[in-house]
Amino acid sequence: MGIRHKNYIPDNIEVRGANANNLKNLDIDIPLNSFVAITGVSGSGKSSLAMDTIYSEGARKYLNALSTYTRRRITQVGRSDVREIKNLPSTIALRQRPTVPGVRSTVGTMTESLNILRLMFSRLASVECPNGHRLDPTLKISEMMDLPGNDDEMGMITCPTCGVKFMVFGAEDFAFNSTGACPECEGTGVTRVLDQAKIIPDETLSIKDGAIRSWRLPGRSLQQSLAEKLGVRIDVPFKDLNDKEKDIILHGKGVKRELIVPTSSGKAFKLNSLYENAFAAVEHSLKTAKNENTLKRLSRFYDIKPCPVCHGSRFDPKLFTNQLVGKNIAEVSSLTISELQKFAQQILDWLPDEMQSLGKNLVNELLDLLSPIDDLGLNYLSLNRAGNSLSTGELQRIQLARTIRNQMTGVLYVLDEPSVGLHAANVNGLIKILKELVRLGNSLIVVDHDTSIIAAADYVIEIGPDSGADGGRVITEGTVDEIKKNTNSVIEPYLTGTGNIISHKPSKDIFEKGEISVGISDRFNIHNMHAKFAKERLNLVSGMSGSGKTTLIFDSLIPALKHEIDGDPMPSYVNEIDSGNIKNVVTVDSVPIGKNVRSTVGTYTKVFDEIRKLFAKTDAAKAKHFTASHFSYNNKEGACPNCGGTGVITLDIQYLPDMVETCPVCNGDRFKKDILEIKWNGKNLAEILDMSVKEAIPFFKDDTRIHNILEVLDNIGLSYLKLGESTPTLSGGEAQRLKLVTYMKRNQKNQLFIFDEPSVGLHPKDVSVLIDVMDQLIENHATVIVIEHDLDLISNADYINDLGPEGGINGGKIIATGTPKDICYNKESVTGKYLNQHLNLFGLL
Repeated sequence: MGIRHKNYIPDNIEVRGANANNLKNLDIDIPLNSFVAITGVSGSGKSSLAMDTIYSEGARKYLNALSTYTRRRITQVGRSDVREIKNLPSTIALRQRPTVPGVRSTVGTMTESLNILRLMFSRLASVECPNGHRLDPTLKISEMMDLPGNDDEMGMITCPTCGVKFMVFGAEDFAFNSTGACPECEGTGVTRVLDQAKIIPDETLSIKDGAIRSWRLPGRSLQQSLAEKLGVRIDVPFKDLNDKEKDIILHGKGVKRELIVPTSSGKAFKLNSLYENAFAAVEHSLKTAKNENTLKRLSRFYDIKPCPVCHGSRFDPKLFTNQLVGKNIAEVSSLTISELQKFAQQILDWLPDEMQSLGKNLVNELLDLLSPIDDLGLNYLSLNRAGNSLSTGELQRIQLARTIRNQMTGVLYVLDEPSVGLHAANVNGLIKILKELVRLGNSLIVVDHDTSIIAAADYVIEIGPDSGADGGRVITEGTVDEIKKNTNSVIEPYLTGTGNIISHKPSKDIFEKGEISVGISDRFNIHNMHAKFAKERLNLVSGMSGSGKTTLIFDSLIPALKHEIDGDPMPSYVNEIDSGNIKNVVTVDSVPIGKNVRSTVGTYTKVFDEIRKLFAKTDAAKAKHFTASHFSYNNKEGACPNCGGTGVITLDIQYLPDMVETCPVCNGDRFKKDILEIKWNGKNLAEILDMSVKEAIPFFKDDTRIHNILEVLDNIGLSYLKLGESTPTLSGGEAQRLKLVTYMKRNQKNQLFIFDEPSVGLHPKDVSVLIDVMDQLIENHATVIVIEHDLDLISNADYINDLGPEGGINGGKIIATGTPKDICYNKESVTGKYLNQHLNLFGLL
């Protein structure tokens, strides 16, 4: 008998009247049980539709089905600005920027594979009695672990050799965040120790010349004189001091000595001062330090080293007596995902017949958990890898793998840029996972710019045509084939290969202006590497995730250059550095700017400071004795007293989501009424903040300083942003370009700019704008190094260092160097394989 109601199951999510952010009263039907890709240029409104409208309403409707008691304990999203959404399933979102894990998270805890290993080590392992006799795996242990009604006997077994009765370790004992933590490092795996090389970085200096860096901390100006009082020569190089003098400097007791201190007036006074040795100066400063900058400055004196007791494993060493196939839990945790899959197969061969059923159950559970992680290209990660050391792309893929493992059906998944941090070789694995989600009976909405992902979708929705006020509309929708034939589509040229992806003019003599080089002896998976970069050129570092790109640039090159520039300690694993006379290093990432609505485009670029000065010079302001500070919504003189200058108020309505409402006193204008009465060229401050950069350029044409900043914003493709736009809401690409404003139109000779995956959140059309920005820096004599997976960006490079061949232990080598064409024709390069296909598509080979 057929299911009668099957004909009535809806085919589409029906969105009517969506107005979130820049959406223009948008109506659209989105296919259910399909893989739908949403694309469009940066700021067009993609995330406004996917995240702020569809996910927001899906999550809210689901939470409304829960009890009031439960809702009061869950952080809820507010109602979206949409008239109606029909046929919306329960919704799960995977955001572009997952929360960075804490110090106690590892790949093992985040993937939950460690939970299964803990069970294995408590139920399947070979154990050792207190007298050192090893017991083979036995079902008796598992039975004693689950003994009902008698806690005293639970987990107690008898050694068949010596007859001693002892307690075996349970699953909880193998948790390094609980009872299984190493007693020395408390489960963190590391200890912080003061590093003498960082306290005294240059032993050729005398104490008088500042050899003791920790004595430059605030309040330590008298320590040199006190050391001299204690018999230390302060005018000879530290290295030439005798052992007694060095001991006083490094470990001397805190004794008091009388000093006569002269003043600027010619008088002198006596002080009874306490001597602090070089180490104590840091330790005592740390006890009283409160602000973040001070703590950061003090952390420079410390070295993070593996715990000497657990050797970085985080586990209490007493647990190492339990073994699986001859390995303890620390050894198994150090395996990569790929190695763990092979190890899991060995467990069944090792177990006795009576334990095969239990073993198979746990092994299959582990392999099922590891399979999607492997498919997503993360097989190079070890279980003990710290969670906070993972890239954004790696974090997102772990999050995705956990979601897939649950194998739910009837759910709507909304994914924001799942291709972030993915090498072209890993995109196929991601597409396989996305299609599996749909096969399981789910619906999928993916916001992405990667043309491979868009081409794999069942249906494409394109928002645009441009950014900000010029976006927020559906410009094309349909199957991939239909999009390829639509002349209104912005993505079509990049799907068909008819677009222009080359914006940067390649240099003939790449190393004409000089080079920067670094040598690394032994760091993570890099061993004996020598890398070079061309000055005043566009350099690119490519390679699969985990191939060593971050180790090369952020762990090695940057600290080595800072050693040359500021005298910071050189990393021990860097054995050579040629700075190429670089004087300053600027790192540019896509982390959002500012923490709250008080940070705007105008305040961040300092253009608002100049505007406030203009208002303070008006006759009306002078008549009321208003200064520039009165025209700031961050000062009580100018801020609306009701909302404190934020323009909004938040209402706590208990079990419902907090409501954010426009301030009824200032109507969202942020300022006091008498401040807004003052105008400059016919507009008040609120009206100016509501202007886009494009509108503001002619308005401030007569003020050189303001006009220059606005022109830079226009040149880097941000003309659509409003001056009062909140910076934390900007996309990664927008934030990245905004950070460059102060560097544009200035001579950047001997300046190095390092971009970490700048294509995050960028449409192919926006990538060409980004390359133009980099070109402007290079024209001003800057050197640019980019870590990137995006094939369009790689295609524009002057010089490439391609790392690999894969990730983890299979990476850490420079596989290919040279121009994009050199990489294309290198058969050893995985990047080259995909770059070759990409350039062929666009007819560039």
